[in-house]
Amino acid sequence: MPFCYALTLLYFIGHFQAGGFLVSSNGHAVTEELELSESVYLNNGYADKASLLEREINSGPSNQSGLRFISGIICKSKILRFERMLFRATRGNMLFNQAPADEEIVDPLTAEMVEKTIFVVFFSGEQARTKILKICEAFGANCYPVPEDITKQSQIIREVLSRLSELEATLEAGIRHRNKALTSIGFHLTKWMNLVRREKAVYDTLNMLNFDVTKKCLVGEGWCPIFAKDQIQEVLQRATFDSSSQVGIIFHAMDAFESPPTYFRTNRFTNAFQEIVDAYGVARYQEANPAVYTVVTFPFLFAVMFGDWGHGICLLLGALVLLARERRLKSQKLGSFMEMLFGGRYVLLLMSLFSIYCGLIYNEFFSVPFHIFGGSAYRCRDKTCSDAHSAGLVKYRDPYPFGIDPSWRGSRSELPFLNSLKMKMSILLGVAQMNLGIILSYFDAHFFRSSLDIRYQFVPQVIFLNSLFGYLSLLIVIKWCSGSQADLYHVMIYMFLSPTDDLGENQLFWGQRPLQA
Repeated sequence: MPFCYALTLLYFIGHFQAGGFLVSSNGHAVTEELELSESVYLNNGYADKASLLEREINSGPSNQSGLRFISGIICKSKILRFERMLFRATRGNMLFNQAPADEEIVDPLTAEMVEKTIFVVFFSGEQARTKILKICEAFGANCYPVPEDITKQSQIIREVLSRLSELEATLEAGIRHRNKALTSIGFHLTKWMNLVRREKAVYDTLNMLNFDVTKKCLVGEGWCPIFAKDQIQEVLQRATFDSSSQVGIIFHAMDAFESPPTYFRTNRFTNAFQEIVDAYGVARYQEANPAVYTVVTFPFLFAVMFGDWGHGICLLLGALVLLARERRLKSQKLGSFMEMLFGGRYVLLLMSLFSIYCGLIYNEFFSVPFHIFGGSAYRCRDKTCSDAHSAGLVKYRDPYPFGIDPSWRGSRSELPFLNSLKMKMSILLGVAQMNLGIILSYFDAHFFRSSLDIRYQFVPQVIFLNSLFGYLSLLIVIKWCSGSQADLYHVMIYMFLSPTDDLGENQLFWGQRPLQA
């Protein structure tokens, strides 16, 4: 209906404007005709030499070879190219007149508001008419027939106005009916959507069941946790009672030859850690769950890398905000990034707490050292030295009670000291975590009674790991406790190349050489 309305409106505007063109052009033609006739009567010598245009005007509209016109409407953006194409096609033998439409009109094809321009092309000859009609068709112009008689024009305008009023009344009635139907549907839409979801869930469940032809019943097989058996039986009995079914539901535990899927019970605290572990691999059925240990190891290793109690406080405040708004955020639809942060809110909490702890050990607050536990254990030997040169510092009291002494910051030995400290600490933590994984593999093999895995996997791994990196960790701890200047690189290298040579200054404890051999 809006399509017909737009076409009718276009026809009305085009016809009305084209009629105005013809009225003005007819009046202008009459004036020119009077002036021409006076000129002819005054100058009899020019009567025989009158132009073809004058003859056409004097001959009147009954002459079929006289001026003709085509009227229509076209988009405003095409009017310049349209006029240029008409001029070239007719070699200038045409008169083009245009006028903008009063208002924007809905395009019937694209249903968009566009600006239109009404045009009238005056020409002579049937060949020019054919060319003009083809150009109008190519440019998407809508042509409308307009009679020259003013009486017929008025009659057509009245007919078009009558059609427009009828279409407007029809559209208003349709809009009222649509709004009434949508309003009535709106009251029942939520109820219908819930009904459709419920029916879809029922059919999806039924499609997962198999139909037993002999017993004429539906049979379904699936896995469930052992602790949920009583809950499932209770739910099935309640469903039978609520549906008033004459046939009861039978729940029977089956013996399966396949290995059951792994299921770990989680809560809102451990769920994020379990997802982190599952991203790398899911443990087999009845294997030890590494996510239990990841609750501590993952945020602590992050803190070892992060190590700034100023940044840790900022991270702690963000985690506390997520925890304070937990109930409200849980019921809202969050974006992908915010949903990831909210899911790991407890991970952020532990990471912030461990970061504050490691930051206090590193003595870094936004990368700036603080004298948290009193002054430094070192001071300048005299007034000529500065804190930036460790050579001029002397130790005058006990070491710093907790964390790194702030006097290391800015000294020449800062980088070698801190790099050595963090590298050795990373070795200790890495070896401890690898030993934890090997111990877990032992308990898995012991649970499944797999002596093959214990003999040929657990025992070799323990021997090779602790004979190399475990021994290196022992040397690191001994060096820290004794204050020795031994080079651990040389100790590990010459343990393989020259196991019988004298260790010299690299000897850290009695019996080191035979132990290494």
